Amino acid sequence: MNLETARREEDGAVLTTTVWRAGPGMRAVSSALLGGGIGPVAWVMNAQVPGAYSRTDPVEHLREMAAGLGLAGPGVGMLTAASVDRTVRREDGGVAVAATVGLRVPTWAAAPEGAADPELAPIRLDGAPRPGTVNITVRVPAALTDAALVNAVVTATEAKTQALLEAGYPCTGTASDAICVVAPEGGEPEPFAGPRSRWGARIARAVHAAVHAGALDYTAVLRARAGNGPGR
Repeated sequence: MNLETARREEDGAVLTTTVWRAGPGMRAVSSALLGGGIGPVAWVMNAQVPGAYSRTDPVEHLREMAAGLGLAGPGVGMLTAASVDRTVRREDGGVAVAATVGLRVPTWAAAPEGAADPELAPIRLDGAPRPGTVNITVRVPAALTDAALVNAVVTATEAKTQALLEAGYPCTGTASDAICVVAPEGGEPEPFAGPRSRWGARIARAVHAAVHAGALDYTAVLRARAGNGPGR
């Protein structure tokens, strides 16, 4: 997974975007705002936005950024307030993962009805959530059935949560995480991607390694900013 890096200035801040040009003959399953669902994919973009992001047209914003980068054809676009410069990459048995990890508002997936949710406090008028803070891109070198693609998302999410817990964050993630799993088209597709299947096990290990490292890096940055430890 060859990630290209681009930078832009927005609201006085220099923000980073990564792009993976997956090329022809690939398809993806994604929860992203732009290009979500299951379908063909030629590129995946992960764009950093300010923490106080307030645009009410995030999909159009992603399209504008994609056009500015010369991206054509079907693609997936994700937003995050996490530092894209600190993208963590890991591989396992041919599976490649890139993750950005920001944990400003760690969240349990299941919460009592009516419980205050700090992630929703700055919600925009159109009801759209704030941009994701743990974004994960997974490249699998083997074709997967639709069911296996969905299974891969489950496996990656379970591995993400395991990594966050082991890194000391009592949460399942944040309320606005996004994921994209990409696999080639053609050939006899694999029917399984659970954590004990051939490719699912590799997805789980690679996602776990990337998210765990990203969470520890996030902790180090917070400590450095507080003057309590080393950081980059």
